[in-house]
Amino acid sequence: MTTRTTAFDPTRVAHLTGCFAPVTEEVDAVDLQVDGELPAELDGVYLRNGPNPRFTPIGSYLYPLDGDGMIHGVWLSEGRARYRNRFVRTPALRAEEQAGHALWGGLESMIVPGRDEVGDELAGVFKPLPDINVVQHAGRLLALAESDCPFRMSAGLDTLGKETFDGRLPAGITAHPKIDPTTGEMAVFCYALGAPFLTWSLIGPDGVVRRGPTPVDGVDEPQMIHDMALTDRYLVLVLAPAYFDIAAAMSGGSFLAWRPERGTRVALIPRDGGPVRWADDEAYWLWHTVNAYDTPDDGRVVLDYVQWPALSLGPGPGPAPGGAHHGLTRAVIDPAAGSVRRTRLDDTRVELPRIDDRSIGSPHRHLAVAADSGRVDGLLPGEYDALRWYDTGSGSVTGRTWAAGDLSVGEPVFAPVPGTHDSARGHWLTFATDRTDGTSWLLVLPAADPAGGPVARVRIPVRVPLGLHGTWLPTEE
Repeated sequence: MTTRTTAFDPTRVAHLTGCFAPVTEEVDAVDLQVDGELPAELDGVYLRNGPNPRFTPIGSYLYPLDGDGMIHGVWLSEGRARYRNRFVRTPALRAEEQAGHALWGGLESMIVPGRDEVGDELAGVFKPLPDINVVQHAGRLLALAESDCPFRMSAGLDTLGKETFDGRLPAGITAHPKIDPTTGEMAVFCYALGAPFLTWSLIGPDGVVRRGPTPVDGVDEPQMIHDMALTDRYLVLVLAPAYFDIAAAMSGGSFLAWRPERGTRVALIPRDGGPVRWADDEAYWLWHTVNAYDTPDDGRVVLDYVQWPALSLGPGPGPAPGGAHHGLTRAVIDPAAGSVRRTRLDDTRVELPRIDDRSIGSPHRHLAVAADSGRVDGLLPGEYDALRWYDTGSGSVTGRTWAAGDLSVGEPVFAPVPGTHDSARGHWLTFATDRTDGTSWLLVLPAADPAGGPVARVRIPVRVPLGLHGTWLPTEE
């Protein structure tokens, strides 16, 4: 592969500073300071992954796609808390640790090391970046990349190796699989720079691949697709007009091209392997879905998600073209007509939406997001100073906000009360970092009244950089 060098000053990259600045120390700590009282029913571990360069980046750095994975874990039991963080040690990261500095450049730079630096196996290939998400399925704890093989982690967060699902998914999966809470089946997809450009697969609750990589008919160019949704009948994929352009990247341009004239398409992929149903719409981008479900009376699909007017990477999103909106959105997709009807539910700047995962694929009543309160100037893309909750149960969508003050907060994750089935019975968990002094906390907010603020704050012994996605794993189901 051809490589090139680029004038690059990492000290000028905003997402390498402040609350995003990487940490390199791996820490174990017990009996953490708890302000307030940890609920007795919280017994398990909260894990969160995110970009965290082990060494000073070279060539380029593009948040949120670049950076080594680091998983932060807080174990909670009997009102006490302990903490551990570990890098996801891919073979590439181990080679850099042996060298003592970065060998691979950021995605935009196309810098890759040669045989003399890393040997035949790693030479000329892109660096795996399992830094987006962490999930558990069929006893496997997986650190997930944007579209690549995940890496399997031990319960203590040691890296066990690349996960190819017994060789059945050699190209990997994306960072947002969805697990059916009824069947235990995990639905995944993968996009690629070469044909087939988009595939999907199903993995049984036992971890065995039930359907291997299946090409999605109608996709003949490489496109970026970050997230998906799952219903009883369909995998739901939204294909925005974000196209990979490797030729442009090799000549110094952007490796992703936004082509709004191509519009956005929604693919409804039957889980039984039937023909894909397509629906066309105007151009918009989404990073994350909330959830989707089938409407049995008319065969339509309801999809809630966070809409952006266009894909933007780097320091800022820019103005909304043509007045296009952003915010929480509901799309009703008609597979028979091939149409999409979208409704704006809220125009607050929000991201990182989550629901009670037991509601995946069925109508959800409650959802939570990280939000911009509008009270703080200078927040970077991906930085939020509030949490916001929505209730969809009354036929309309109502929202409540907890403003975090000097804290920058992350994705909220739901931890249900064991033995219950009500999404109002449990707690929302998230990491938060104080912008004034760099201290980090695990916040615990009650689902019954989250806007009232945390009932407990667990002091983390190191700063936790703002990151991406996590999960709650109870000790006992």
